[in-house]
Amino acid sequence: MKYVELFAGCGGLSLGLESVGYNLVFANELSPMAGETYAYNLLGEDLTKIPKGECSKSVKWISSNFESTYLKERLRENPQTFPQFHENNSDLSSSLKNLHGKLLLGSIIELNKFFDQNPKLVTEIRDLGVDLVSGGPPCQSFSMAGLRQHNNHRNTLPMDFANLVSYLQPKIALLENVSGILRAFKLSDGKHYAWFEVARTFVSIDYYPICLHVNAKYAGAAQNRPRFILMAIRKDIFEKISSKTDPIINEKLMSIKSFFDKEKLGVETKPFIDLNYLDIEKESVLFDHEIFMPLKSHKENNEFHTVKDAIDDLRENNSRPIKSSYVKNLEHLFRQEQFNSIKTNKSLNHAHRENNVRVRMRFMLYQHMANLRLSKSGDEKDIQKFLREPEKHSLSNSSINFLIKKKFLMNDGKSLVKFENKEQLLEYLRQLATKKQTQRALIENLPAPAALSIPDDACHYHRGIQRTLTVREMARFQSFPDWFELRSKVTTGGKMRRYEVPQYTQVGNAVPPVLGRALGLVVRNLIDLSKKT
Repeated sequence: MKYVELFAGCGGLSLGLESVGYNLVFANELSPMAGETYAYNLLGEDLTKIPKGECSKSVKWISSNFESTYLKERLRENPQTFPQFHENNSDLSSSLKNLHGKLLLGSIIELNKFFDQNPKLVTEIRDLGVDLVSGGPPCQSFSMAGLRQHNNHRNTLPMDFANLVSYLQPKIALLENVSGILRAFKLSDGKHYAWFEVARTFVSIDYYPICLHVNAKYAGAAQNRPRFILMAIRKDIFEKISSKTDPIINEKLMSIKSFFDKEKLGVETKPFIDLNYLDIEKESVLFDHEIFMPLKSHKENNEFHTVKDAIDDLRENNSRPIKSSYVKNLEHLFRQEQFNSIKTNKSLNHAHRENNVRVRMRFMLYQHMANLRLSKSGDEKDIQKFLREPEKHSLSNSSINFLIKKKFLMNDGKSLVKFENKEQLLEYLRQLATKKQTQRALIENLPAPAALSIPDDACHYHRGIQRTLTVREMARFQSFPDWFELRSKVTTGGKMRRYEVPQYTQVGNAVPPVLGRALGLVVRNLIDLSKKT
């Protein structure tokens, strides 16, 4: 199975695909920092160790402000300042050998321009018989965790994705994005559904869109990570599949065919009426089918992997650090010898971040509040309101009765105290007032919440530990094996957040490898079905 990976990030989707037999034609990523991690783990090259004056063998820059031998400068280059590919320091050539098995660093927009000017090369890549073009375009403007922006330029990137698919003509294209893409942008002329517009774009290049709403926890990640998946099937492959499926699948395919035909005839179509997405929570019969079953291998009895499964052996006060079956299974699914990763014996990406005493005091409070989240009593929101505006909001009796029974960390960072009365408790809580309302403590017996790119949004679940998560702990939730090393800077801040992609961001943005693996199996099932006589 041959694949092209777009918006490759640090390599989570590629790791999953290659674990089930996919072979890379080429990958594309905008960020040099994420590209450094991809090259190290999937292409076997440490870009920081290349001697001065030499070029990378595995990574080609679409364009750069620096010459190819200035790798140190290229690895810290702001992607927003990349020149157009024909203007300055491009490593690309019209030779297929120059691209094959390589990571192409730079904008997909410039990559599309390159292919537009090299039709012979496009033909050569098509002749390879690309099975899959996959990728997850940046999702910040769709995400419900951030500022939703209809006119954000990043919203056009799924269309650029489709444009490159039209050049390479893979059997199937796979686009991954956040669930926020399913929610409408409310504009002056009505509601706008980004997922539906992306589906229409694939129809315009003769691909049939299957839209799915899945969750990485069902594929085996220790994380509640819902995701939108669009599988676009090339017309000839779709026609072969639709003639060979059973009634369960055929009903869905015929609905998609009807949408496709209306679009081609210029008939007005509407989201949810002419085309809908298939939700893993609601379409149990479909996802029980052998074709889609890899996406719900952990749905039975809701036996999902938990926070404790993922990171308890990494806990610093654990006297018996034993790896769980979850961690051992990741080592089995993603055996390092299968990949070109550079081998190392050191402990990877598990440096603890220092938190001051006031933050640690607040973290212990969040650990107490985690129990309220499970009870759904409303007391957690009540306490959050008090922390945001303690002079304006009064705590309910229910919240006070809950907290008065708990012990709290004191200013020395060591001793614990249980308050004798309401006044002492409120005086203590006023010290912890904060406008930051996204922080939560993890709950040990549940999957982690969706990993974000900011490390301060979650703190450890264990009462003896008050700190944020390490990069390795976040990587465990995302289902990366321990040998997979996140590279470049650990974190960043200020204006550099606009373009730098440090380790925490790389993990938060990644497709969980177990989800990538499941998606790869579904794509292979569909292609195998198309080959049946």
